Amino acid sequence: MAFGRRNRRPSLLGTAARTAVIAGTATAASNAVNNKAAGQQAAAQQAQMLPVPAVAQAPAAAPADDLLSKLERLAALHASGALTDAEFAAVKASIIS
Repeated sequence: MAFGRRNRRPSLLGTAARTAVIAGTATAASNAVNNKAAGQQAAAQQAQMLPVPAVAQAPAAAPADDLLSKLERLAALHASGALTDAEFAAVKASIIS
């Protein structure tokens, strides 16, 4: 007779240990995903708190050209991602008013 166990089923202790390892690995992976998501969410909130760049006032010599240039600069800031949709709408409304 060969050395070792007779049946090929794992022992109760081996099954419990394997289950603990799998559960621990799953918990660690879940925590890593949650921490990464929390960090990204905090960065997004921090980016929203940045002050809105003020649009410089130009001389009133050419009001139509001045208004157009302000709106073009504002659109460029919005397209580059420096302004959110809400910030873009608020500053645009103040320029047009």
